[in-house]
Amino acid sequence: MTSSLFFIQLLNGLQLGVLLFMLSAGLTLVFGIMSFVNLAHGCLYMMGAYFAATVYAATDSFLAAGVAAVVGGGLLAALVEWVVARRLYARDHLDHVLATFGLILFFNELARWVWGASPSYMNVPPALSGTLDILGVMYPMYRFAIIGAGLMAALGCYLLIAKTRVGMLIRAGSLNPTMVAALGVNIRLLNALVFSLGGALAGLAGLMSSPILSVQPGMGEPILILVMIVIVIGGIGSVQGAFYAALMVGLIDTAGRAFLPMLLREFIDRSSAQAAGPAIASMLTCVFMATVLALRPQGLFPVKNKGGFKYEVQQR
Repeated sequence: MTSSLFFIQLLNGLQLGVLLFMLSAGLTLVFGIMSFVNLAHGCLYMMGAYFAATVYAATDSFLAAGVAAVVGGGLLAALVEWVVARRLYARDHLDHVLATFGLILFFNELARWVWGASPSYMNVPPALSGTLDILGVMYPMYRFAIIGAGLMAALGCYLLIAKTRVGMLIRAGSLNPTMVAALGVNIRLLNALVFSLGGALAGLAGLMSSPILSVQPGMGEPILILVMIVIVIGGIGSVQGAFYAALMVGLIDTAGRAFLPMLLREFIDRSSAQAAGPAIASMLTCVFMATVLALRPQGLFPVKNKGGFKYEVQQR
């Protein structure tokens, strides 16, 4: 294993981590504030990718595709919250799971009906199609753009939650939504805002992943599994936890897929190592989650402090 290969896989893991954060940030807020289990969050990612690919094909503008993905994801999330989610907040989590599982089936069939079963593709924008030389390693510029977009999303979440009045209400709603509603805050509007924020971030993730992945029905379910793992590891309701856990999961998954086949070749034949390596890498994230649950059930970075990314109102 060379140092350049290690550095490239480190960047790949960081790229996967920030994509997972863009998906997990909104979902962990929905979990933490509304205690709503939204299995359909991956569908918002899928629909954002379809919106982006469709607009990009029509306009050849990555900026227009970005607006379509982010705005479309946010509006679609608001629609889901208005039609389905708000009727289920007071009900059991099993009802949340069944309803949102039904939404998965609905959106997958809707995607097949509108765009067809064949994968769609979106080209890398020409301005980001080159490579950058960093420490003697050539790395695609677009993948750096993904990392930058993820870090900007993390900064935006921090500023919104920690520095604005809306963020104060979100922090208060995560601690005691009944009291917030009793003080005259429109808790339904607040819930819809949080849901829409999660959808917009999912749409952004769909936009950024479209040029490097095929856009197809069902693309949201595999990544949703990783997102759930991120939320459990980081701590439900903690966006700071989601950020750190997403980076850890991204690095573990990427390093496992890159280096485990090389390690296994020392013990088994090449073809078996190539098949077993990615499978074991997928298991490593689950083993990591199980270890965290056994040793620290509340997650590595639970919500317990005021300010920053940890949303708990200061006790007075």
